[in-house]
Amino acid sequence: MIPSDPFMLLSFINMKLRDEFDDFDSLCDSLELDPEEIKKKLSDIGYQYNAQTNQFK
Repeated sequence: MIPSDPFMLLSFINMKLRDEFDDFDSLCDSLELDPEEIKKKLSDIGYQYNAQTNQFK
């Protein structure tokens, strides 16, 4: 289960990207997440995925 709070979600997603996944799509596939939903939630608090650094900034 992923956090519902957007700031906790940000921390969770970035930790998973740093420690376990090479890219955001792999993370979403593995955890069966809707990538657009995650991007929207994090965009709402001012964060966008950066593929070069493999994190939301």
